[in-house]
Amino acid sequence: MDYRIRQFNPDDLPAIKAITVEGFTGVSLDHAVEEKLGGKLAGHDWRWRKARHIDDDAAANPGGIFVAELEGEVAGYITTVLDRKAGRGRIPNLAVSASVRGQGIGRALIERALDYCRAEGMAYAAIETMASNPIGQTLYPDCGFEEVARQVHYARRL
Repeated sequence: MDYRIRQFNPDDLPAIKAITVEGFTGVSLDHAVEEKLGGKLAGHDWRWRKARHIDDDAAANPGGIFVAELEGEVAGYITTVLDRKAGRGRIPNLAVSASVRGQGIGRALIERALDYCRAEGMAYAAIETMASNPIGQTLYPDCGFEEVARQVHYARRL
């Protein structure tokens, strides 16, 4: 498969959001909250809430977003946020289109994000995943990440 990883540009946002919704079904906190509490919250579904995370990432660090392009189409992406004072690079979002998963694109995106974090002088990188995401639980350790803690999320309707 002949894909390339390139810098994000704002025209990529619609495709990235579509891949986000596809890729985070069943493995995002937003989806889990909606499933547990039932139905839309504040008039919006989990897809809307999760897609907004991409807007936040693009506003916070557009230079740290990388896109995998295959035959002129966005096939995946990764976002990064830098905390320069703490020396931490964080990967808040990573998704690959279902049609090309298992081809090494996610791993290549992670490596590109790590190279970026290194070049920006970060001391370490962090990524997180849900217990419901078996791909993340396999891929991230395969890319050298070590589990350091677990967290439990609680929610209730108001």
